[in-house]
Amino acid sequence: MLGELFKKEEKKVEYIELIYDLIFVYIIGRNNSLLSAVENGFIPGGVYLTYFLTTLIALHIWYLTTVFINRYGSKSVAEYVGIFINMYLLYYMADGTRVGWQSYYTKYNVAWGLILVNLAVQYFIKLKQAEKLTPWKTAHIKFSMGMLLAEAVIVFASVPLYSLTGIPLSPLALLLGLASAFFRRDLDKLMSVDFAHLTERVMLYVVFTFGEMIISISGYFGGGFNLRSVYFSLMAFLIVAGLFLIYGYFYDHIIDREQDTTGGGYMLLHIFLITVLNNISVALEFMREPEVDAVPKNIFLAASFIVYYIFLFSLEKYAYGCKKPSPKFWALIIGVSVAFAALIALSYTRSDLSIAVTVCYIYAMFAVCVIYSRRHKRKVEEDA
Repeated sequence: MLGELFKKEEKKVEYIELIYDLIFVYIIGRNNSLLSAVENGFIPGGVYLTYFLTTLIALHIWYLTTVFINRYGSKSVAEYVGIFINMYLLYYMADGTRVGWQSYYTKYNVAWGLILVNLAVQYFIKLKQAEKLTPWKTAHIKFSMGMLLAEAVIVFASVPLYSLTGIPLSPLALLLGLASAFFRRDLDKLMSVDFAHLTERVMLYVVFTFGEMIISISGYFGGGFNLRSVYFSLMAFLIVAGLFLIYGYFYDHIIDREQDTTGGGYMLLHIFLITVLNNISVALEFMREPEVDAVPKNIFLAASFIVYYIFLFSLEKYAYGCKKPSPKFWALIIGVSVAFAALIALSYTRSDLSIAVTVCYIYAMFAVCVIYSRRHKRKVEEDA
């Protein structure tokens, strides 16, 4: 009876959050389109750096909004207006996401800076309310508002500096934003998030990312209907399905969504995990492009999958029981990954073999994940 009285009401994902997330579907596509510019058999280093930074910036904006809504969202008119303003501004950022970004630097960064200011205003509104009702929140709100304004100052200042020097300094705002997650750890401990809501929001964003991946493999289904086309389309589909299955298994069976946590580490891991998923989408497109050299595209493919699993298995700290995996588990994961990399190196000239090796690797990792998690769950139940 008392448990029911003190049970925290579950925060639901609102439709306005889903509408807001849809703009990021467009941004994912814009960012991935940067990597279509292939020179000398692969992606130019400068283009990949642009892609990497614009992806992280978009995810950082999404992260800032998601955490704000999770902690302070009240479905007020001011919040709705703020979300729609930022959606409008994100279109300008997406339009400025180009290989020739230099001509769009001002447009991109003015929109980015205004988004940060808008979020700071939302915190300011909550500050006025917190001072009257919940004063222990004020330190956290003031810090968050200050960091947002500091990022905005860097972004706005980079516009005239770029005109004078040609040096784009706005990415420093991104670095400051990522670093602030460590600066405010003590404050975050006083303001735990609704982790069930947060994990659901992140899961939905991951689903949108897989949606882009599904679109990216549609090219495998084109052309004539023959054994080769059926084989490659089936392998590509199995890859996407396998990646989704293991993430879904983590979400449903491994992550403890009811735990009390600040959620900062979970969000940070997902920022990079989603970035890697975008890399995989591009890698799958490259595998069927003859103008992309076999060596770099196979390295890109193998590295993307291995890094994906590194970030995915790093989520084990949020598992039920929070018990660290055994050394044998990590030895098995590393062994399977090394074998995968070696087989890709041996079959890099045979796309039919390399894609089959990739499918085997994905489902082997899924099997290891399921077997370990079941053993872990039984161990936790026995200890309890």
